Amino acid sequence: MNIDLKGRKAVVTGSTAGIGRAIADGLARAGASVVINGRGEERVATALREIRELFPQADLTGVAADLETAEGAGALFAQAPDADILVNNVGTARPKTFFDLADDDWLSLFQLNVMSGVRAARHYVPKMTARGWGRVVFISSESALNVPKEMIDYGMTKTAQLAISRGLAEAVAGTGVTVNAILPGPTRSEILSNMMNELAHSQGISQEEAEQVFLTTMRPTTLINRFATTEEVANMVVYVCWSKRQRRVAPVCASTAVYFGQSSKSVRIINQLP
Repeated sequence: MNIDLKGRKAVVTGSTAGIGRAIADGLARAGASVVINGRGEERVATALREIRELFPQADLTGVAADLETAEGAGALFAQAPDADILVNNVGTARPKTFFDLADDDWLSLFQLNVMSGVRAARHYVPKMTARGWGRVVFISSESALNVPKEMIDYGMTKTAQLAISRGLAEAVAGTGVTVNAILPGPTRSEILSNMMNELAHSQGISQEEAEQVFLTTMRPTTLINRFATTEEVANMVVYVCWSKRQRRVAPVCASTAVYFGQSSKSVRIINQLP
């Protein structure tokens, strides 16, 4: 399949590593101009250098900004004022039991995982609708539907992303702008890979064995019985950003889609608007 996004500008938040970095790679491969974002100048510079080595002709821009704050969002918008494609990927997880989570833990995670996407969509989407074309993708998680007891705050933020993406899809219906939410299961991202490395080291096993322990104990209803790769998630994102997707799948003006999850409860596509 030849996906051509030449002439489109994409902003991918949290794109110096993990899923965000794979998405940036995929969009650059498809010909889009890509804005790389991370909190630190060094990580942004490293990502830019590595992507340019892979795709020497790619049109890339780097913006260091902490999107947990409104000030950081403003810094991103000042340096990247417009976009045809917005991928709200930035986010994190901080495993704690429900009873150990303080108010500040909830509020901090909500600011990063949820409000970063709200602010970005509020800034970029009006220009998309004015042009009659745009793509917005929220990187949610299967945890939005199967909330993990060890990360209830994380599950809350991912469920919130579904509500926002669905409501925004309704708001822009008929404008040529689509809004999708992607819900991967456990993925070999930077954060989860680090967790699996720590588990493997503590138990004297390989990372692959640690992943199987995690799936058996924490995701026993897994369908694919392995971690997803960041490239698999990125491929879905690039696909839903493709302008020809509407003609190949359905004449959709705005939609909310759910990507494959690890659990039988989360394998579904929800609420496409005709």
